[in-house]
Amino acid sequence: QLTMSLNSSTLLNEENSQGLKRNTLESPELQTPSSLQDNPLQQLQLASQEVLEKAKKSGRSKCPRCSSSRMFYCYTCFVPVETVPTKEIPVVKLPLKIDIIKHPNETDGKSTAVHAKLLAPDDVTIYKYPCIPEYKEKRHEIALIFPGPNSISVRDIAFHLQKYAKKGVCDNDDDCSREPFLKQAKIEPEEEKNLNERISSNRSEGTRLKKIVFIDSTWNQTNKIITDERLQGLLQIELKTRKTCFWRHQKGKPDTYLSTIEAIYYFLVDYHQEILKENYKGQYDNLLFFFSFMYTLIKNAKCCAGKE
Repeated sequence: QLTMSLNSSTLLNEENSQGLKRNTLESPELQTPSSLQDNPLQQLQLASQEVLEKAKKSGRSKCPRCSSSRMFYCYTCFVPVETVPTKEIPVVKLPLKIDIIKHPNETDGKSTAVHAKLLAPDDVTIYKYPCIPEYKEKRHEIALIFPGPNSISVRDIAFHLQKYAKKGVCDNDDDCSREPFLKQAKIEPEEEKNLNERISSNRSEGTRLKKIVFIDSTWNQTNKIITDERLQGLLQIELKTRKTCFWRHQKGKPDTYLSTIEAIYYFLVDYHQEILKENYKGQYDNLLFFFSFMYTLIKNAKCCAGKE
């Protein structure tokens, strides 16, 4: 117990410098049994975290790229440290691409955005503001996760993207400018049917979400990014039913304001069920591979220090 207490306390101090981000996770389905209250993340279907246990015992290690001393992973190079073999870190395949826009003043070591890049490297890109992409031409297939008066729920995404899709399809498809089919005497019935199906297919494709944008910063820093003209006009989505379990939740903010990795995880779970219409069976749980491990260690450290 003494060893565990020392290790946990060391890691708690490490979190203050390497850290993670804003808030924490506690979904409704994880809140019920009293046995889950001590660790609301224990229902997750995670890969073995033995590699993290071993790394914790051996302490800080070098980043294989920049040689900086880190715990578990390098938050500037987005790679595991030498004591955490990449082959033992789970890889999560996402159903769409994710862009994370990081505020320049957001401390690298306190951001959970790096978790997403480490665990879904092929589908996640991190940008440091103001160096961000232009989204205007693709706004019919992109949405921004951010709470606000005009934000919608995940289940309403397809409906609201239609207004962008119709304009996008007509701008790029000459078929939209044609006269109604019945007035075009030269088009045979079979040709008309095929043309209808093609336009319908294009419009359906146009309403499909392909990329989600997340802002990675403290809540007090978000205004500079959210008001950037490059983000204007994007559909905004709010995750209103989830509660954070992050250990660095900002005072005065609602518990529905999530850390970056929580927001990504919960959005994907909702998207899988509401948009893809598939049963969720833990496909994205490993996005919380590092988060859940840190949650447990820091909670234990606080208990040992008599803070809970």
